[in-house]
Amino acid sequence: MKIKLETQQGDIKILDLSDYRPDHKDIEEFRNYEDGKLIDRVKKTYYEMHSNQCLDFVKGRMQHWLKFNHLEMNVMEALDLLNSLVDESDPDVDLPNSIHAFQTAERAREAHPDKDWMHLTGLIHDLGKVMALYGEPQWATVGDTFPIGCEFSDKCVFGKASFAQNPDIDNPVYRVHVSSAET
Repeated sequence: MKIKLETQQGDIKILDLSDYRPDHKDIEEFRNYEDGKLIDRVKKTYYEMHSNQCLDFVKGRMQHWLKFNHLEMNVMEALDLLNSLVDESDPDVDLPNSIHAFQTAERAREAHPDKDWMHLTGLIHDLGKVMALYGEPQWATVGDTFPIGCEFSDKCVFGKASFAQNPDIDNPVYRVHVSSAET
């Protein structure tokens, strides 16, 4: 599969997605958050995310974005925008997120040819990342999710230590093992 990629400078490239297949890695090598050529960028993104995404921040972003008055686009326009975004939280790839979307959809099609809803889900699963192109920092739109308003887990990427600067860490109300009803 080939896609047209237009850069912010207006340059147009044709990319052959087969060049970006991660077939050179064993399955155990994926999602390595300990070392690799992208680890410094990935660690910085997660530490910023874990330091800044507190309950007040999330409530503020919900108030901002859930008015649905910022922009309007169809799915293909959103996918085209993802040509301009490289996910800084991904330890495996350093390429536009649109390519990841098509790769995910294709893998879903290969694994589940009879479930077209899954192919579509694979294609659109990261469309919310376009918010990073409209003023949100990447740490607020990318990466693995985690619950807020409750105790942080060691099972999160980079563990509890990465939350040391989060304003909610010292709030006794948020030290419960389940999410608060307020969230």
